[in-house]
Amino acid sequence: MSLVMTFDERYRAIDSRDARFDGQFVTAVRSTGIYCRPSCPARTPKPSNVTFYPTSAAAHEAGYRACKRCLPEAAPGSPQWNLRGDTAGRAMRLIADGVVEREGVPGLARRLGYSPRHLTRLLTAELGAGPLALSRAHRAQTARMLLVGTDLSAAEVAFSSGFASVRQFNDTIREVFGMPPLELRARRRVSRHAGPGVPAPGVTIDLALPHRGALDASGLFAWMAARAVSGAEAATASTFARTLHLPHGPAWFELRLDDLGRVRLRAALTNLADLSTLVTRARRLFDLDADPDAVDESLGRHPELAARVAALPGIRVPGAADPHEMLIRAMVGQQITVVAARTALTALTAALGEEVPEFAGVLSTGADSDENAARLFPTMTAIAERGSGVLRGPAARIRAITGAAAALADGSLTLTAGDDAGEQRAALLAMPGIGPWTADYVRMRVLADPDVFLPGDVAVRSGAAAVGLPGDARALDAWAARTAPWRSYLTAHLWRAVPPRTAAPRRGSASLASPSLTTAGGIS
Repeated sequence: MSLVMTFDERYRAIDSRDARFDGQFVTAVRSTGIYCRPSCPARTPKPSNVTFYPTSAAAHEAGYRACKRCLPEAAPGSPQWNLRGDTAGRAMRLIADGVVEREGVPGLARRLGYSPRHLTRLLTAELGAGPLALSRAHRAQTARMLLVGTDLSAAEVAFSSGFASVRQFNDTIREVFGMPPLELRARRRVSRHAGPGVPAPGVTIDLALPHRGALDASGLFAWMAARAVSGAEAATASTFARTLHLPHGPAWFELRLDDLGRVRLRAALTNLADLSTLVTRARRLFDLDADPDAVDESLGRHPELAARVAALPGIRVPGAADPHEMLIRAMVGQQITVVAARTALTALTAALGEEVPEFAGVLSTGADSDENAARLFPTMTAIAERGSGVLRGPAARIRAITGAAAALADGSLTLTAGDDAGEQRAALLAMPGIGPWTADYVRMRVLADPDVFLPGDVAVRSGAAAVGLPGDARALDAWAARTAPWRSYLTAHLWRAVPPRTAAPRRGSASLASPSLTTAGGIS
């Protein structure tokens, strides 16, 4: 599947109503004034009447409204924003995380290193819409999701979607969808999926999170279960739940599959304003905006991988719910086993994590967790100030961890989903105790970069040998180059290929199949 599609390729996709391309572009039809997702069941328009746009915001800006039949806003997000490391891709990731709602366009521009005016010109030229229009489209998408997926009042939907007023919300929904909010809600399919034990400190929601193609859900849940930090996280073979600190307060969420094979998000939030941010982070954690058809097609062309790809369709690369936390977890896990790292992180959370009594009991799996305790992962300030009294191991490693936490806390080190990949890697490598493995692993998890390979990873090399690839790091790295731009997914396949009873080596890895292997940062 081509990463840059021509007009003819896009037209063939809409003519065949190919759902694989939903969310990757929209089709605007001049004769009707509407735009659709590629799989829309309506009659295919004439090529002369068609304009393709990379985002719904661009179609909005051009004067089109969303199709009432296919609701293109309900499609999964585009994988292009992770494939692209340019300013447009970084901006889209930050907009999805709610930066414009919290900091405005000046805040977004500052994070990207541009003036607001220049950023607006750049995004308009590249994506057909400026940051305000892109943020407005994201708010409309969130509002549609809440209208059809929850029983929240229209006012609650308006403010949780990031609108400044109910009037602005009503006007936007009418303009984008061609109908008022309550009419949009009336079109939903009523379905109840609420489960037991859901806390409600503010408001509880239950939503379906769309994804494209196959989903290796069992692999995701197994990854989470092997690395769940007791007290802050809990995982089973079919669920993953955790607490999370969001901009307006603590939250709890759970990801699971429903009877139809859809990923569902249950969540309890302190403030509705954090809902859009939470949905974005949950999607990134389970890599739900990936294009598994493109990944599997590309990797499956290699004879050495064909059988594994066929056996594991839709493999995903877990992301990070919190970038700062991800770095600390990676550093704590260096040179020790997955089990030992989980134990160390559980002790760190028990000692320094803020207790959230409103979520008491919901993280218990009946195994090794306290039935009542629920905590947030420690803040960077807490780790910087008191981590040395809790962490165990070589003094230099403890100083490196607390030093990184201090740098994150005071802002001298920034780590976000919208970072430039090269600059992020350089900044991490400049920190004491952080080497290439950790910097690249963090880039894979925090930026959702699909093209990261870890040739020095013990589990990667072990998995490579198991499938007939070179076991030597240099030779393996050279072979992996042919799988670009999907080397992160190659890494995931090799982690899964590790023989289950491999003896513990001396160097680090992030094995899923063999938690006994030492780890250089493989804690999720």
